[in-house]
Amino acid sequence: MPARIQPTARQLRLGAELRKLRETAGLSSREAAGLLSVAPAQMSQFEAGNAGITGERVRRLAAHYACTDMELIEALAAMAMDRTRGWWEQYRGVLPPPFLDLAELEHHATFIQEIATAHVPGVLQTEDYARAVFAYWRPDLPESELEPRVEHRGSRRLVLTREGAVPYTAVLHESVLRTRVADRRVARAQLEEILSLVERANVTVRLIPFDVDGFGGASTALIYAGGSVPALDTVHRDMPYGSAFVDAAAQLASMRMLFRRVEEASLDPVRSTEFIHHLLKEL
Repeated sequence: MPARIQPTARQLRLGAELRKLRETAGLSSREAAGLLSVAPAQMSQFEAGNAGITGERVRRLAAHYACTDMELIEALAAMAMDRTRGWWEQYRGVLPPPFLDLAELEHHATFIQEIATAHVPGVLQTEDYARAVFAYWRPDLPESELEPRVEHRGSRRLVLTREGAVPYTAVLHESVLRTRVADRRVARAQLEEILSLVERANVTVRLIPFDVDGFGGASTALIYAGGSVPALDTVHRDMPYGSAFVDAAAQLASMRMLFRRVEEASLDPVRSTEFIHHLLKEL
């Protein structure tokens, strides 16, 4: 099987987890290759996410590595066997890979927690809001490039509305809801959309008002996606020149603590909803 031209973030994560298990066991890549009776180069391909590996081989490696975390082993085997071609695949070759990687991350998440201090989170955005944001940051984009971005962002909403939708919690700073990325009409429609979504049992939106004291996290923005086991949690962060996926254990622990602190600074869901209704009346 030829090497993958551009592995997805999920494929890269599987390879990285296999490499961590091997290194914890104190084995070289060559020694691990011998356990599977494959060439060292193929083992390197597995760990780089450039080649697929079977669930059975994942279990065999875990046994040789003396890994006793059966939940993690089975989660990795499931990742290896997953052949999901989700809705985002229609945009492959059309949109940059990070767009697809984020959609795939959200699709497989067991829960999603988000902090937003600049824009309304992507999964909550209306079509007009999303179009205004993309057009502002990339005014050079022709319609043929702009529309797929808007459509893709709208399709990400499925993670909240599909059957078996995962729990989603967003903590928004008041500035997010007061900033008009377009005009008054778009702002009203966006607030109404959020109020509609919070009626769903799996969606929670909390608000941090301007007058909250001691809130030093005004520049915080992240998406925390729960994995099938905690060790496979992932954080997505927007960076100045792109996006990054964070999965190191220490960093994940830091992001969990950060989310808790930001959540503690927010209003409870009922008061947050009342606050949004108040903002809507002001428009």
